[in-house]
Amino acid sequence: MNKKEIQVIQQAILNEIEGYEFYKMASKNAQNSSVANMLMNLAEEELKHVEWLRILFNNIKDNPSDDLSLATIDEIEVPSPGIYTWDNVKDKDPALGVTVFSIGMQMEKDSVAFYKKAHDNTKNEHARKLYEKLILWENVHLELFSKEYNELKSQWWSSQGFEPF
Repeated sequence: MNKKEIQVIQQAILNEIEGYEFYKMASKNAQNSSVANMLMNLAEEELKHVEWLRILFNNIKDNPSDDLSLATIDEIEVPSPGIYTWDNVKDKDPALGVTVFSIGMQMEKDSVAFYKKAHDNTKNEHARKLYEKLILWENVHLELFSKEYNELKSQWWSSQGFEPF
């Protein structure tokens, strides 16, 4: 396994841990227990991603054959994100919701850019497949966050008297 590919996976693990820490911190700052629970669910999902990446890392770190080392990537399912109900965020803590989704969207965008760069800079076809899968994974989160963010932003603007301008 190429050292550069290993470093990408190590960075991906760190990115997911940062997401976990962010959602955990946001959960602790939530004034509503339902909101706090939903944010902890997001944090726990990030930990599932960490676990998946660590399993992958441990499977490939010592394997000298690139073809064999990432050949199992198609056999490993990327955990799909849960669908969250954000009604309590919208109704009881809209400023936190807008903030969390804004930061979450930026983290997902950064992850997509990171994996795209890794994808474009590798010659290893198996690594390319891995990065494509991870790009898909992060784009699913980004789409969910973007949809909720736009809805919350409109509601917040309206509550502040900024709409219909």
